[in-house]
Amino acid sequence: MAEYDRNTGEPWTKDDVDQLRQLAAENTPTRVIGLKLGRTEDAVQSKASAEGISLKPVNQSPYNRG
Repeated sequence: MAEYDRNTGEPWTKDDVDQLRQLAAENTPTRVIGLKLGRTEDAVQSKASAEGISLKPVNQSPYNRG
């Protein structure tokens, strides 16, 4: 896993959480969210879970539909 030093160990701000919520709503991959926020993927997943934010992709058609 890549090392991050920008926000590692820093508390999440309201703006960080708002941006996380917006990026998750736009189906942004967890890794990309982490890069944009300067956080690890694990930190993004943990915070999303704590805030009740779903990181599952939405609006995608199921596979093998026929």
